[in-house]
Amino acid sequence: MSARLRVAVDRDACCGSGNCVRTAPEVFDQDDADGLVVLRQAEPPESEHDAVREAAYNCPAAAIDVTEG
Repeated sequence: MSARLRVAVDRDACCGSGNCVRTAPEVFDQDDADGLVVLRQAEPPESEHDAVREAAYNCPAAAIDVTEG
């Protein structure tokens, strides 16, 4: 059984750097209107877990929350 990973984003904290989209484009996108993060998958598949963790770690605004378990 694979580990479960849940992702949440804080659009109010987002600065629109786009690091998350470059790191995990299957999970994150940017809004065309304001450039802020858009969450595409709140429970991404295991194949995306490492990329999601990296995106959260590298987010300059700490706008990505990852919960495992």
